[in-house]
Amino acid sequence: MDDRPVMLLASDVESERETLASIFQDNFIIREASSGKEAISVAQEGNISIILLRFPMEDIGGPEILTTFKKDPMVQDVPVIALDIPDKPGCAERVVELGAADFLRPPYPPALARIRVRNVMANTENEWRKLEQRAKDQQIVEMNRYIERDSLTGILNRETFYRRVATLMQTNSTTEYCIIYLNINFFKVINDQYRVEMGDLVLKTSAAYFKSVVGDDGYAARIEADRFALCVPKDSIEMDSFIAGIDGILEGLSVPHNIRFYAGIYPVENAFLPVDQMCDRAHMALNQVKGNYLQRYAYYDKSMRDTMFEEQMITRDMEYALAHRQFHVYLQPIYNLHTNHIVSAEALVRWIHPEKGMISPGKFIPIFEQNGFITHLDRFIWEEVCRTLHDFRQEYGTVVPVSVNLSRVDFYQADLMDFLLGLVHRYGLQPRDLKLEVTESAYTENPRQIMEIVRQFRHHGFLVLMDDFGSGYSSLNMLKELPVDILKIDMAFVRNIEKGRRARIILASIVQMAKRLGMDIVVEGVETKEQIDYLDSVGCEDIQGYYFSKPLPRQEYVEKLAADVKAQKEEQEEKQKS
Repeated sequence: MDDRPVMLLASDVESERETLASIFQDNFIIREASSGKEAISVAQEGNISIILLRFPMEDIGGPEILTTFKKDPMVQDVPVIALDIPDKPGCAERVVELGAADFLRPPYPPALARIRVRNVMANTENEWRKLEQRAKDQQIVEMNRYIERDSLTGILNRETFYRRVATLMQTNSTTEYCIIYLNINFFKVINDQYRVEMGDLVLKTSAAYFKSVVGDDGYAARIEADRFALCVPKDSIEMDSFIAGIDGILEGLSVPHNIRFYAGIYPVENAFLPVDQMCDRAHMALNQVKGNYLQRYAYYDKSMRDTMFEEQMITRDMEYALAHRQFHVYLQPIYNLHTNHIVSAEALVRWIHPEKGMISPGKFIPIFEQNGFITHLDRFIWEEVCRTLHDFRQEYGTVVPVSVNLSRVDFYQADLMDFLLGLVHRYGLQPRDLKLEVTESAYTENPRQIMEIVRQFRHHGFLVLMDDFGSGYSSLNMLKELPVDILKIDMAFVRNIEKGRRARIILASIVQMAKRLGMDIVVEGVETKEQIDYLDSVGCEDIQGYYFSKPLPRQEYVEKLAADVKAQKEEQEEKQKS
């Protein structure tokens, strides 16, 4: 029995179907449709795992087909990848807004096409796992997903809300609507510290208020737990009065805790956008104010949408970018103040995207840490550094150590130590040549595990640095417990030493304390001569920062280091002569 997933190739261009079929035939059972109507018919038969849909086809446009898919329970959860969309500003965003999971443009490079399909399938599977886990946590069996009313509050449930709101908006095209997404702050406290009945009373009373507010002009739903959503005509609700109303209702219940509703509002621009995405946007707006005592609601704006699209692009392109070496190692030299020579360097990653240009690590690193891809990127960087060290020694006969960063996710990899030892062995290096930087925040998240792994690092000869020291809240305790070799002083201290007497005293004390504990010091973020003079006066020797050098591409760093090594040799020869 063939257990491969089924792919529907929907295109009225025969050569396009043939090309894509040849790419995916080993991994999928291929079904083809040569028109929009045929695509809808085949999809509604069921058992389709993914759809590749040409935009547009002659008989039915892609947007109309997507809208039909989203209304049909047999098809609405099947991911769709759009084919051959126009390469014009806004087209890609428009296709994603309509519900497509991704897009491909010809010619279809087999490697890129397979990666994008695999990513879409993986994301879809993850979403289903989340939904199944959510259902298990709430003890709701799968059959109850389609009951129209929430069993506790009596208002619509999530699935019914999505379905009815879509119909309402699309049949009343002249009316402008908005989605209001609401969440209770500290609701968990009510269920944890007081009776469950009290929590249920809050939910039922709130639901009754929301239902009365929307009246016959919209819908109110309990999305899950303490989260609600409303669909109302755009100007029918004055938000300050609305929030004051729910506050008054909750105060009347004499709830023994100060709980508050926060809201995010999405003014609907496109009635054909899937309603779950409308709610996601309203939820993004809510996250801007949740927990803010003074501001209780916020409106979704374009910057939030741009952030969402940017995150989708990063996730979509990450594997392809790694496979095609779009990630580059930059190295920032570390200088010794007394010799003015390079004693080490830190390896940093830069993503140079062929279309987007340089993408800031501040944008992609948090996303990679969240989805786990950071482990693949880190290992790529570590190997690139080892290759650079090996090549430099072959050319110049010496090795200047480089430190690499370890993400907190790396510590959960069972083969971490074996991988690092294998790297240094493969490139003929000593463990001391590859220094390992551990952030203070990684330690505070899981101190016992981090301490054990750091001890193993040092046992095998690696030098361990604590990066960003002073940026958290447990630094002194970590000095006592964590066996590191080098402290990297957080740049925040350096910024303040010119202005703050306390910052100077604290920094001087840390330097003295570290030296008494047998630790070396590296100060990062140094930019001015005044900072250099003060750091020298308190005994800091190794300095990293723009005062000496910005992070450099690999070749520029190698050239700078080679010149520095040559200068050191010449100085030594001069000393010997004298």
